[in-house]
Amino acid sequence: PAERKRFYQNVSISQGEGGFEINLDHRKLKTPQAKLFTVPSEALAIAVATEWDSQRDTIKFYTMHLTTLCNTALDNPTQRNKTQLIRAAVKFLDTDTVCYRVEEPAALAELQKNEWDPVVSWAEKRYNVAIGSSTSILGPNIPASTKETFVSQLASYNMWALQGIEYVITQLKSLILTMGLIDRHITVEKAVLLSRLEEEYQIQRWGNVEWAHDYDLCELRARAAAGTLFVHLCSESSTVKHKLLQD
Repeated sequence: PAERKRFYQNVSISQGEGGFEINLDHRKLKTPQAKLFTVPSEALAIAVATEWDSQRDTIKFYTMHLTTLCNTALDNPTQRNKTQLIRAAVKFLDTDTVCYRVEEPAALAELQKNEWDPVVSWAEKRYNVAIGSSTSILGPNIPASTKETFVSQLASYNMWALQGIEYVITQLKSLILTMGLIDRHITVEKAVLLSRLEEEYQIQRWGNVEWAHDYDLCELRARAAAGTLFVHLCSESSTVKHKLLQD
């Protein structure tokens, strides 16, 4: 269900054998597959608990992106292993948003060059790879060595973090923008803008349905931010020392 009446008063976290658990009053949170909801870091548990505590009269599940990502990591509904997750992420290079360019109109082509070239250049230098771009419908010819470099890079992340990385990639339709975001090279706002460059160009030219555009933009920012935070919290080994949900 998209929404449900709030059935609890207090939210807390506790440490169990498998990690950190979320308590709704005296009930332990479970996943959709009825597994105990257990996360690997205290920081992530606090962030998830905050999502549940911020719900008002009704629980709006569609706003709880961190909880959803944890459920996916715990239940693994597609039953993929680490290698399959990595290969799926790297496959996005073949259709990466920032690699597909137009020739016309000239103004949009220039905008793509000015906005996308710097982030592609950053990725090429950062990972010592060749990426390039193309105006062909077939897209750029990404070298096999580039893909293998990204496979190796992603292999340094754990399964939880990889779920978050893939989630951000699907939001931005770009592995390159996602890595820039995870690496803190670009902000969430910048990554979202770059992923929607053609749409923003059309809006500037023709106008937009204001509320719809604003909603889509805010929702995409929220998803990209949540996914990026999830990756960082799943990669975080240190323990958060402050009390949960302090007044």
